[in-house]
Amino acid sequence: MANEDITSIIKEQIKQFGDDLKVEQTGTVTEAGDGVARVQGLSTVKANEIVQFENDVFGLALNLEEDTVGVVILGDYLGIKEGDEVKSTGRIVEVPVGQEMIGRVLNPLGQPVDGKGNIKSSDTIEVEKIAPGVVERESVNQPVQFGVKVVDGLVPIGRGQRELVIGDRGTGKTAVCIDAIINQKGGDLICIYVSIGQKASKVANIVNQLEVNGAMDHTIVVTANASESAALQYLAPYAGCAMGEYFMSQGKDVLIVYDDLTKHAWAYRQMSLLLRRPPGREAYPGDVFYLHSRLLERAVNLSDDYGGGSMTALPVIETQAGDVSAYIPTNVISITDGQIYLEPDLFNSGIRPAVNLGLSVTRVGSSAQTKAMKSVAASLKIEMAQFRELESFAQFGSSDLDDATKKQLDRGQRILELLKQNEASPVTMQQQVCLFYMVNEGVFDDIPLEKVKEFELSWYDYAESNLDKVLDNIKTSGELSDDDKKIVSDVSLKYKKSMGY
Repeated sequence: MANEDITSIIKEQIKQFGDDLKVEQTGTVTEAGDGVARVQGLSTVKANEIVQFENDVFGLALNLEEDTVGVVILGDYLGIKEGDEVKSTGRIVEVPVGQEMIGRVLNPLGQPVDGKGNIKSSDTIEVEKIAPGVVERESVNQPVQFGVKVVDGLVPIGRGQRELVIGDRGTGKTAVCIDAIINQKGGDLICIYVSIGQKASKVANIVNQLEVNGAMDHTIVVTANASESAALQYLAPYAGCAMGEYFMSQGKDVLIVYDDLTKHAWAYRQMSLLLRRPPGREAYPGDVFYLHSRLLERAVNLSDDYGGGSMTALPVIETQAGDVSAYIPTNVISITDGQIYLEPDLFNSGIRPAVNLGLSVTRVGSSAQTKAMKSVAASLKIEMAQFRELESFAQFGSSDLDDATKKQLDRGQRILELLKQNEASPVTMQQQVCLFYMVNEGVFDDIPLEKVKEFELSWYDYAESNLDKVLDNIKTSGELSDDDKKIVSDVSLKYKKSMGY
């Protein structure tokens, strides 16, 4: 009887025995320090795979060598020591994605750091992905409205473009990018701001600025502060890009800012040297070009057959004493479709945004502008180019100049004054079109230079109430008709007279 009981118990246990056995590959730490560990025994580990240490700290397998694996540690590395066990997870590094991320501040692993609770997202995407091929792409033909006159008018940027924002420290690079994000309020662009190696206080100020201007409703902030490990700073832009690709795959348009890729390259150099990769120029590893090219190539305007979404990238590069010929700046210049160059001398002389129009260029050109903007901004570019030439000549002797040259210099100075703009004060496309048309018609030519800015700022309010139909026409059709031109001319001259000019 007892034997039958034992037999039945064994049979029951055999029935209940599941096949949920889990096989894990484990390795051993042979060396650890400075945020890097060498692990032996993980023979089947993949590149960019997440591995787990004993104290629930994760690492990223980067160097796959013959006997060992070089792992960069994503958390606190001080508790990891020689002899510790390491488990392979089989998962390539990935981030959670979804609508729930909008309005939140996250770390590069997709975990919230804003104290607003957890994010419930079931979808994840691998942070590294091969960029879409030529067949999947379409030429850039729709503008990204910055709300910044000098950019929208003279250095236009299109959806799917990669436009570098470059300049020395403290020249307003971040401010231009934040203005672009603020200007998307109420629009259809989803924005992602990736902060790499910045001070936590700076990131907090940016988030506060976005909240005050109502821009966090369409923005995700991904941050790897200066106090974070080099591995997290390295991952940050790829994580932000993956989040953007999720929305792009749904046919939406995304604007992503990488602030800044100089610090990203520093973090990668630090990791590479600790992993004992051979250093090259300026101690960067040989694949530092590929580091940024594989990231920026993922910015694309997809054709309708592939969903029709787009991702526009604004990488930021910080130069030292205006040296754009340094290693990282030249690398990124050669990858991108143009650059907005911000100059310290212009910034210090009060021209803000301090865009140097001679060195700034967009390789997409006016194909990223509406017909209305194209018609009024084309002559403006020529006038500014001529003004710069004449200005350099005029320094040698302004008294000998003929009337036509003096008139051209005066107009150039007024255009320069009109292109100045305060932070977080975007100007709509239709208002810009009217303003540039007025410049071309000579409305500002006889207004004293010191009064031009005052006239411009008061004009916007006047135009909203007296040119509402014209502004609506420009906004909906994207064109400035002959009838609308006549109305703008009449209303502007009437307003000018009422102001006493």
